[in-house]
Amino acid sequence: MIGKDVDRVDGRIKVTGTAPYAADTKIPGLTYGYLVTSTIGKGQITGMDTTAALASPGVLAIYTPFNPLKLFAYVQEQNDERFPPLQDKEVRFHGQAIGFVVAETFEQARDAASLVTTTYQQQQPVTEFPGRTLAQFEEVEEVLAEGVQSITQVDGEITFTASYTSPFQHHCAMEPHATVATWNGDHLTVYTVSQGAVLVQRRLSETLGLDPAKIHVLSPHVGGGFGGKWGNWAQVPLACAASRALNRPVKAVLTREQVFAMAGHRPMTKQTISMTCTADGKLTAITNDGVTSRGLGGNFSESVANWTLTTYASPNIRVTKTIVPLNLGAATVMRAPNEANGSFALESAMDELAEQLGIDPLEIRLRNYATFVPNTGKPWSAKHLDECYRRGAEEFGWAKRPRKPRATQDGDWLVGTGMGTATYGASRGLASIKVRLHANGTASVSGTAADLGTGQYTVFAILAADELGIPVNRIRPELGDSTSPVAANAGGSNSTCTNGPAVQVAAKAVQTELITLATTNPRSPFHGKEVQYRNGSVSSGGLTMSFGTLLTTCDVGGVEAIGTSPRLVDPEHGFRSFGVHFCEVRVHRLTGEPRVTRWLSVCDAGTIINAKASRSQIQGAVIMGIGQALLESTELDHATARFSNANLASYLVPVHADIPPIDVRFLDRPDPVISGLGAKGIGELGIVGVAGAIANAVHHATGVRVRDLPITLEKLLG
Repeated sequence: MIGKDVDRVDGRIKVTGTAPYAADTKIPGLTYGYLVTSTIGKGQITGMDTTAALASPGVLAIYTPFNPLKLFAYVQEQNDERFPPLQDKEVRFHGQAIGFVVAETFEQARDAASLVTTTYQQQQPVTEFPGRTLAQFEEVEEVLAEGVQSITQVDGEITFTASYTSPFQHHCAMEPHATVATWNGDHLTVYTVSQGAVLVQRRLSETLGLDPAKIHVLSPHVGGGFGGKWGNWAQVPLACAASRALNRPVKAVLTREQVFAMAGHRPMTKQTISMTCTADGKLTAITNDGVTSRGLGGNFSESVANWTLTTYASPNIRVTKTIVPLNLGAATVMRAPNEANGSFALESAMDELAEQLGIDPLEIRLRNYATFVPNTGKPWSAKHLDECYRRGAEEFGWAKRPRKPRATQDGDWLVGTGMGTATYGASRGLASIKVRLHANGTASVSGTAADLGTGQYTVFAILAADELGIPVNRIRPELGDSTSPVAANAGGSNSTCTNGPAVQVAAKAVQTELITLATTNPRSPFHGKEVQYRNGSVSSGGLTMSFGTLLTTCDVGGVEAIGTSPRLVDPEHGFRSFGVHFCEVRVHRLTGEPRVTRWLSVCDAGTIINAKASRSQIQGAVIMGIGQALLESTELDHATARFSNANLASYLVPVHADIPPIDVRFLDRPDPVISGLGAKGIGELGIVGVAGAIANAVHHATGVRVRDLPITLEKLLG
């Protein structure tokens, strides 16, 4: 079934509402926690009056910095908060968790939280880039291409320089962050939302001071993540610590505004790109000076300019990174961190340079095609991006494109086309998977991996079915349980290329275990014989028996094996997935309204495991990129440092009417260097280059170049 269109094995329970999510967990004696959050952006808490709240019906406890739950400092940096909640009185951002009310019902906890009054010693929060010199920024890091010491003066007949900006953005997954915690003695069970059960287990071990073996994390289904559920946010340790203190199960679910404030965001960025090239468009130098925000609630910042290091060939490349600390909650990874914003700038700049030179935008990319990794000179493990360019251009009809902007009009609509390159890093980490054959003729495949709606359940089923030679519907994938073998977390477009080979290894290993049983068990009709496994059955001579029948005959419930695929260590190659987007955009000449009306993506991402889910992944990423390009921006009230549109009514994301048919093609060319399976990541590849392609199409339609996202109608009027 590898490479075919396979329906999701979890599809029925998803659409019928029977898939268990963390907030659905029901435990006898369950109590409810509600977070109290700061109403200033910077300062110190001087007092909290909980008298009225404690007297409210059903309230069991209220925890504050004056009455904290015991939490230890985090040891490792992770893409979430720097400080466990309630452990000091400092306010670092608006919406920071400063209290936790636990009551018998959700409504009682929520109402009591509204009665807590807080006094502050308030300071002016820092919320913007302007007004600060580079010397005041927290960190300046320079990354040079290999062999380049500095770029001071490079010969080139043409020079181009421009700056590009992008705003704060939020993940807006459908499922809010939720945690249910319960204790049995000194053993903790946690039902939570996470992109990897072990991420929760390790973080809680640090802050609770508890052996990881005593923490059981369950996260079987996740209602969207996009990076926002990689870390552990405040509700996780608070629910766990409160449950231990009260000896009652505790459930905590963040409100949508709390998700915006404290559960991570894509940072604000600015990139200044300078390029020099020869008259025929061959690059001689690229400089990209990137500036990115870091929320003081966390550690993460984007290396936004680094995409420039690996995209186009140039003998001289310099990239810098400047971090600006702001009074905001933690910035965190969001689909294609670094690349989504980084590609908007470079893909826009490449089109601007092409226009300056009078060269077709596709042609300038081909003239600067990186046959080797630009910043190291290493060969690629596999790269067929040039084939993506040519196939996409032919099928999109790129050759018919008018050279000059504003050349095509259809009634009141100005019509333009644009393109953008997509690349995203590929890797193979360490993963272990268990496969068990059951007496009822089914097989289970388990690992700590997560499925955020990305189709990992079905990937497990396809690969196990292929290796075992049985139908997909006889495979039961089991994900999101910390007691399973440790597999790859869902992030970095790394799940399938890491977990897939481990599934194959485990499926081969369990066949060996079955053969051992067949030849050594006295009840087996194959006892002492030479046997073979094929398509779910063992055979010897003229006798063939399914593994389910064999297990039943031997009175054995099942056989199992754990397979481990090692981390890929290959310093000799560069590993990336590649692709290209072509799009048509129409802009109303009177209102400035932009509409994306046609889309084609062609991708080179190694072996495609499930063609149906893979197309869906790219389509979903393109939709998210359309949102990034035209709609999405989290607005700040600079006086209070509060996100002012922290809800799904005011934060605009694409709806059906915003999206055209999205045509996705895959080359389906395996990468034999990354693994025998040959699969590379696609989950984040699809958003890279989307905003740049749209910006280029908007310019082609209108003649207006917008360098700050999102491209809204007021920027096109004038």
